[in-house]
Amino acid sequence: MKKQFFKFLAKTNKVLLPSFTKRGLNLAKASKWQLALIGWRYYVTIRALD
Repeated sequence: MKKQFFKFLAKTNKVLLPSFTKRGLNLAKASKWQLALIGWRYYVTIRALD
């Protein structure tokens, strides 16, 4: 059940949240909210793949 929730959340994130790799964002110059968003997407993706 938990894995299904994270898979759903990952799909929702993909649709709603911006993709910084497509924009060519430099992580060294990213703002705090951009880093937080990247961290959130990473956390959800890892939980969906487990």
